[in-house]
Amino acid sequence: MANFYTDHPEIKFNLESSPLMQRIVELKENGFADKDNFDYAPEDFADAMDNYNRVLEVAGDITANTVFPNSEDVDAEGPHCENGRVRYASKTYENLEATRKAGLNGVTMPRRFGGLNFPITAYTAINEMIASADAGFENIWSLQDCIETLYEFGDEDQRSRFIPRICAGETMSMDLTEPDAGSDLQRVMLKATYSEADKCWYLNGVKRFITNGDSDIHLVLARSEEGTHDGRGLSMFIYDKRDGGVDVRRIENKLGIHGSPTCELVYKNAKAELCGRRKFGLIKYVMALMNGARLGIAAQSVGISQMAYNEALAYAKDRKQFGQAIVNFPAVYEMISNIKARLDAGRALLYQTARYVDIYKCLEDIERTRKLTDDEKKELKLYQKLASACTPLAKGMNSEYANQNSYDCIQVHGGSGYMLEYACQRLYRDARITSIYEGTTQLQTVAALPHITTGSYGLMLEELEAMDVRPEYESLKARAKAMDEKYNEAIEYVKSVENNEFTDLCSRHLYELAANCVMTQLLLRDATKAPELFDKSMKVYLNLAEAEVAKHYNFVKSLRVESLESYKQA
Repeated sequence: MANFYTDHPEIKFNLESSPLMQRIVELKENGFADKDNFDYAPEDFADAMDNYNRVLEVAGDITANTVFPNSEDVDAEGPHCENGRVRYASKTYENLEATRKAGLNGVTMPRRFGGLNFPITAYTAINEMIASADAGFENIWSLQDCIETLYEFGDEDQRSRFIPRICAGETMSMDLTEPDAGSDLQRVMLKATYSEADKCWYLNGVKRFITNGDSDIHLVLARSEEGTHDGRGLSMFIYDKRDGGVDVRRIENKLGIHGSPTCELVYKNAKAELCGRRKFGLIKYVMALMNGARLGIAAQSVGISQMAYNEALAYAKDRKQFGQAIVNFPAVYEMISNIKARLDAGRALLYQTARYVDIYKCLEDIERTRKLTDDEKKELKLYQKLASACTPLAKGMNSEYANQNSYDCIQVHGGSGYMLEYACQRLYRDARITSIYEGTTQLQTVAALPHITTGSYGLMLEELEAMDVRPEYESLKARAKAMDEKYNEAIEYVKSVENNEFTDLCSRHLYELAANCVMTQLLLRDATKAPELFDKSMKVYLNLAEAEVAKHYNFVKSLRVESLESYKQA
């Protein structure tokens, strides 16, 4: 029987291979204090890793044998809007029931609330597998990670009331976007008014493009400060569907992710409660929410890339032309090898980022109960910076790779790939949104730019360059180092120009230079540890990355300030 975990040993490798996992488990389990109160809590590191693997095997079974077989029916039927409410596609309810029965909800939440207390790295692995089976359903399931923001910024009463419901299988959404406020969330105008008589807040207005918008519990960005028009007037609120006051006006008719209802919502005196402090909604809470969501989209993108590889390889082995399977033709096996190389490189970046997030989030959680030592404070600051640097790379590059890989998957299928009978066309449609929502690739570039100009990626590359590699990889390591030198040279050139507009025009090229260099070094590290898994991908990716680095390097070094006018079309 198929299993999306055991069938893909690369996921297990990324879960277990890093020495950082020891520290992550130590922090997450807080000295394994739960073992005396919960019979499913681990007693030591080995026990914790065994727990993760057992749950991931269950998730691999469900994704391979329930969610994936249902994916085409869900895509064809989609959700419906009936009397202001969402009705999912019928098979979506089967998926939800299967994940609930398996206990795959509240994965990262503390056990005292009914959660599994898993690190984000293990949650990411489940997320990837679900996305591989059906990216639309992954949107519904993965929005449970909105509870991280409520856990982080809500009070203990709110935690005790809402978190157990998510752990029991209720759904969530984050209601941010409005018709006139897409990427520019400072323009959000949904109004929040406090009633002294009722001692509660009421929300009025419209939200648009809300994923899973008829969920049980919503986190809502709304304007709480009368007369303001910027981010300082926005606060975060919790809306419980049980209280009523929000109707679904319509479900968007989308290109892809058909299983996921994208809703326009109308708030009419919807009762809500403040989450955290007033005025911190955008400047603090939404940023935390979005960073978690961006890591989730990176995992979704890797899942789509995995299925694109599966489908392309299976078809190429089965399809015969000119007397042999097309997988034997160089033009075809090059495409498939490139898909696999981008998949493995992107996955390495995804899990490296997840580990960074785990360490700083665990330390922040510990800080809620005691003061951190000076060493812990330094550790928190370091991993917070690394997570901030890597998240836009992981989200942006993996989403771009998902688009390219699903495109190539169709190309391997030829004319058959254009037919609705094959899954590759669904992957292609699903992939397209990944580089748009939760911040376009252009916005990921903006988020990464400070880390480019201040040298964060350069320091990461220096650390990775210092790692030992297998003797037969020394020449490959030298090629990777030469790429890093071009990246650093390109940055110095852009900084020497001292022109902000010039820097902005070069930023996407610098971003891709950084990403290609980092992923090459990560894949070289992984191939050194497990050549049986990554040797081929590492060598193929190095060729791809070298070409990309040369392209972006040449663009940057050829550009002059006086060339800027040539790019302006208005």
